[in-house]
Amino acid sequence: MNLPNKITMVRIFLAVIVLIILVFPFHEIGFTWPTYLIGGRILVDLKYIVCGVLFAIACITDGLDGWYARKYNMVTDFGKTMDAIADKVLVNGVLIVLAFDGFLPVIIPVIIISRDVFTDSIKMVAGSKGNVVPASFWAKIKTIFMMVGVVMVLFYNIPTSLIGEGFALGNYLIFIATILSVFSGVQYYQANKEFLFEK
Repeated sequence: MNLPNKITMVRIFLAVIVLIILVFPFHEIGFTWPTYLIGGRILVDLKYIVCGVLFAIACITDGLDGWYARKYNMVTDFGKTMDAIADKVLVNGVLIVLAFDGFLPVIIPVIIISRDVFTDSIKMVAGSKGNVVPASFWAKIKTIFMMVGVVMVLFYNIPTSLIGEGFALGNYLIFIATILSVFSGVQYYQANKEFLFEK
């Protein structure tokens, strides 16, 4: 296993750790995460801050493994597959938990996951007919907006939430990323629809 693939596996490991921290019933083992009042009005649960730090590190590895693989010609089919799985586990898993915990509307993960299933199906059909479907420009922008947005939500949108009446910048970035995900999904369909309907 080359270095980029090892970095990808680290991201999967971090994704699993983040999800375990977010969903594990710590109260049942007598452990309570400390909370802090920030700016006199935002009650911050340390659990989400820890997950925000780990999530941010995982996001950095997302760019690092791809860059290293391309630079040193270490791109492999295993790496491509695991990279996609790592991203889905990391982002979609955290979106589901954030929606369940009330940080995001439930419709956000529903749209994102539905779009992922749709585009992955297109890629599989096109791939079975010899056409490789690369990530589009808008899909990459969507990923950046989504990852930054999720980090900010896990950090309670600090510092923007402390300005004036409070501004949930992370939530807006995730909303924009959701729109971009739908837009890029339509692009994938338009670019590959001949593969979907050919006999």
